[in-house]
Amino acid sequence: MKNFYEKLESTLKKDKRFLDQGGELLKSAVMDKAYKADKRLVELLLSEKQFKNKFFSKIRDVYVFNINDFVSYIQDKNFLANSYTKYQNKIGLNIDGKFLNERKEVALVWPFKDCVLEGGMTKEDEKRKEIFFNQILAQDEIDRLFTPKVLTNWKRYTQDDEMSLRAKRGNPVFKRDKNGTIRENLIIKGNNLLALHSLKQQFQNKVKLIYIDPPYNTGNDSFGYNDNFNHSTWLTFMKNRLEVARELLRDDGVIFVQCDSNEQAYLKVLMDEIFDRDNFIEVITVVNNPRGRDYRGIANMHEFINVCSKTANYTLFDLLDVKKEFPYKDIKSGFEIRELRNRNVKFNDKNRPNLFYPFYLNPENKDGNGFYEISLNKTRGWIEVWPVKSQGIQTVWRWGKEKSKQNLNENICGKAMKENGRNQIVEKYREKTKMARSVWWDKEVNSERGTLHLKDIFNGKVFNNPKPEETLKRIIEMSTNEGDIVLDFFAGSGTAGAVAMKMKRQFILTEQMDYIEKVTIERLKKVIGKKIKESGKLLEEVNFDNGGISKTVNWKGGGGFVYCELMKYNELFIEKIQKAKNTKELLKIWEEMKKKSFLNYIVKPKEFEKYIKEFRELSLDKQKRTLFDFLNKNQLYVNLSEIENKDYKISEEDKKMNKGFYEERK
Repeated sequence: MKNFYEKLESTLKKDKRFLDQGGELLKSAVMDKAYKADKRLVELLLSEKQFKNKFFSKIRDVYVFNINDFVSYIQDKNFLANSYTKYQNKIGLNIDGKFLNERKEVALVWPFKDCVLEGGMTKEDEKRKEIFFNQILAQDEIDRLFTPKVLTNWKRYTQDDEMSLRAKRGNPVFKRDKNGTIRENLIIKGNNLLALHSLKQQFQNKVKLIYIDPPYNTGNDSFGYNDNFNHSTWLTFMKNRLEVARELLRDDGVIFVQCDSNEQAYLKVLMDEIFDRDNFIEVITVVNNPRGRDYRGIANMHEFINVCSKTANYTLFDLLDVKKEFPYKDIKSGFEIRELRNRNVKFNDKNRPNLFYPFYLNPENKDGNGFYEISLNKTRGWIEVWPVKSQGIQTVWRWGKEKSKQNLNENICGKAMKENGRNQIVEKYREKTKMARSVWWDKEVNSERGTLHLKDIFNGKVFNNPKPEETLKRIIEMSTNEGDIVLDFFAGSGTAGAVAMKMKRQFILTEQMDYIEKVTIERLKKVIGKKIKESGKLLEEVNFDNGGISKTVNWKGGGGFVYCELMKYNELFIEKIQKAKNTKELLKIWEEMKKKSFLNYIVKPKEFEKYIKEFRELSLDKQKRTLFDFLNKNQLYVNLSEIENKDYKISEEDKKMNKGFYEERK
């Protein structure tokens, strides 16, 4: 049976335009026609199912040619590695078929860059060797790994009830909009890389905002993840997930990735590679711990949020709503004051003479805020006020005389400063909105707020260092509108989902950790609220989470979400192996594995059983690792393509639910 490379080569050779005089395939000719979306080339690729699946995206009923994916594959140095290609690779360092002097971006190179890391994230997963699938040598394995998975254990949570979600005859399983997009809040439990690939069919190019707070690779992460990856493994882990995340973003979508200084520099370059350096927006510095933590002699007070867009046509709203009490009020609104003097411009005859002139202040006429009447005309008994010197340099006003004249005693006025008795001309500053800044140092983003909020919800500590809702509110407010989809595939305690629901956005969360049931789901149930009827009262009331941003956005409870899980197969055996307490239990699991699990093709059960005595002499940890290695890691979860396979014993109800979820978009 031909492998993928050989089959692609033989298919392309059917078109004589792509052949040289010796009958060999010309990469340059193929790429030229690909860039032109040549009709004959497209038809040739569509003629084979595996090429159609790999190089095309189905949108509604139309297949769209992914030109860049196809060209990248053709450019790969291992595809048609003829003598010239081999020589070219020897004489210059190239990445993706281009020499460094042809590329404008910074590139990270590390040992596992061309690999896919499934990335078990539990602490127990540290005990089994991580599997790296090489993108060139194991393409078929990776294709199977990334295929959509069967989803099971469906539930719907609302204010009224928690119920098993079932397909009803004649009725759609999921709410969809007129374009066929699912309009349900979703939580998926399972490996997030595989969950993201399972979401692609329904949500590719649909997500407006992605926010993630991944493991920081410190060895002491707040999520309780397996957070002990070495640097290159961590980069592989992140690269695999960010690449598919980019496919889910809308063209005007943005991604926010939070981290600390441990991997910040590497993460920035990695995101430049994946999202393109030209689409970098900003690195936001979040002062989340004003007291600081002393790691290396300098108290660390902050974390970072890397912000990138998918394309240059991203949407990011400049203004954030400011809810605050102002110290002064007039008939228009509340306001603050700031000096009209500009300290940054010095005066001389040639430099801004139009900004250097006197005001006149009436000491006998003061309003309720303590501000004096002012004028630009000299009047007997009134006090003359000029811009004063700052460190010996004569300053000027920020406004010219004409603008000041239009705003006299309305938006500018006089004030006597108590601290030095000096009279000032001040501007009434009525800022109700402000541009998002690159440094967030206000108390709303303090990580302690998130901890206290969660403690209040659960009457005790259930999660380490959850992000405060105010941080997520700020991100969601500046990047989305009501109804937009927000994705967080490191859901943790569920802050992103809680805030999205309170702000009337649709959310999608994925999480592998078991605390999803006791923390994430329970928290979102409290956000939805529960109807209760107290004795002595006629009407029901809703008991809901009124902490975090609830009062700011006037949240009163409501909404709901759908929960499901990737259907486990070999993953079930991994969990059993991890929990085993002795050799006897492991051998019992082995007997079950022989009958029901998918073993690696190199494993010969009868051969292994000849060495059971030696196996018994190994330490318990090595015994577990041995059984881990026997399992085919491509079969940890059940592929959707195997849904009719009787060996998996998939219920008819689950078949209907998966059909309802994965059905083609209209």
